[in-house]
Amino acid sequence: MKAFLVPVDFSAVTDEVVDTAVTFARAFEGKVTLIHVVQPPVVTSEFALPVEVLQEAVTAGEKAAKAKLETLVELFRNAGIACEMRVAHGPPVTLIREEAERMKADYIIMGSHGHGKLYDFLVGSTASGVMKKAKCGLIIVPPTDKAS
Repeated sequence: MKAFLVPVDFSAVTDEVVDTAVTFARAFEGKVTLIHVVQPPVVTSEFALPVEVLQEAVTAGEKAAKAKLETLVELFRNAGIACEMRVAHGPPVTLIREEAERMKADYIIMGSHGHGKLYDFLVGSTASGVMKKAKCGLIIVPPTDKAS
């Protein structure tokens, strides 16, 4: 039985990532762990929102993420695939790699947004960061090209 870690961010590529994870989990009689990483808000000036307001926003985001993850867990279970979920807080690249090591994942299945080289250079790419230091197989699901 293979173990698959599936990070989801609920972007446009999430449905394709989930479909890919279902396909691989069925083929390898695997189990899936879904993870969503909530990044802490970045405070860039002394005129930022009060801490209480930021904490409320994080809490609301976490609650919404858990509800969405529960829907995805049910989708996997209805397909006959063992699935659990986790919400983590902090830097996505680090937490995804740490969770993969903790659960002894055979593969990480994640999406790529395909922002482009300039965006990735300035902001960074989660998929690229995970790929550089992952200690297991990595399956990157590219975004679909809506133009074709």
